[in-house]
Amino acid sequence: MFADTPQGARASASCYSLIESAKAKDLEPYAYIKYLLGHIADADSLEKLEVLLPWNVPLERLEKSVDVFGGVNTSI
Repeated sequence: MFADTPQGARASASCYSLIESAKAKDLEPYAYIKYLLGHIADADSLEKLEVLLPWNVPLERLEKSVDVFGGVNTSI
């Protein structure tokens, strides 16, 4: 509905899948996507691409910090 073409829908689904997989592995999605974009240019084989999947990255699990009630940060 929101994608103009089937190719656009597949691209969106791929992005959403990576983000949700990162969340499932307790990775902060922004940090994972930043890591992925920083390393994907060097991935010239299937094995190197598989290393970049959320369950293989060397990122630490991050706690999310939320600004609640005017300045008090609460971890979730």
